[in-house]
Amino acid sequence: MRRHTLSFNSRNFLKRVGTQKTTREYQDRQVIYSQGDAADAMFHIQNGSVKLVVASPRGKQAVIAILGPGDVFGEGCLVNRSLRKSTATAIQPSTIACVKKAPLVRLIHEEPAFAKLFISYLLSRMVRVEEDFVDRLFNFSEKRLARILLLLTNLGKESGDGTAFPRINQEHLAQMVGTTRSRVSHFMNKFRDLGLVDYDGAGALTVHRGLLSAALRDQPSGQTLGHPHPPQTVVPAS
Repeated sequence: MRRHTLSFNSRNFLKRVGTQKTTREYQDRQVIYSQGDAADAMFHIQNGSVKLVVASPRGKQAVIAILGPGDVFGEGCLVNRSLRKSTATAIQPSTIACVKKAPLVRLIHEEPAFAKLFISYLLSRMVRVEEDFVDRLFNFSEKRLARILLLLTNLGKESGDGTAFPRINQEHLAQMVGTTRSRVSHFMNKFRDLGLVDYDGAGALTVHRGLLSAALRDQPSGQTLGHPHPPQTVVPAS
């Protein structure tokens, strides 16, 4: 798992749209827009996290993306008369800016340099979503959970330990991974026993770099995450 580094600067984007944006606070589990709604705006996450979920006519759901600070979503509004293809829901208290379609289209037409960077960003987002699908199709649920935790903490190869939002919800994690809550609980306890994750008294989750190494390691069929030499590979809890 890797988080793509892009030249597109979302803070500069917000400055360019200026007063043509509105900012709103969303609570955990609050819906930002629903599948089938008219797509008339794009959103920028200033703080928090958002999941994008697609539902089938029979009600089966699949999480197609987990987004964090600096990410934009709802770019489907740029397609004429489009409808939302997914439901966007905050998965923690979040601050999200909304930019209507008209000023966004005008900015893209008037500033070619911005348009180029913006297109580059969206293509990179597509690659990340594709990686999520591949992960879901071919990896065991334990490894998928490790990847989700790394995404939530934005823990990269050059970073130290990462802290996710407080009171992380195992029901959310189960839906993201595509497994049961009991399985997520089992894996989380295992990660903690291995020293890969840590909880504090308030329920905040710290992910150690050892989880990144474990998630990147290929797993033979039937083998679970773990370390042949834990003292050398697991970063101890601070």
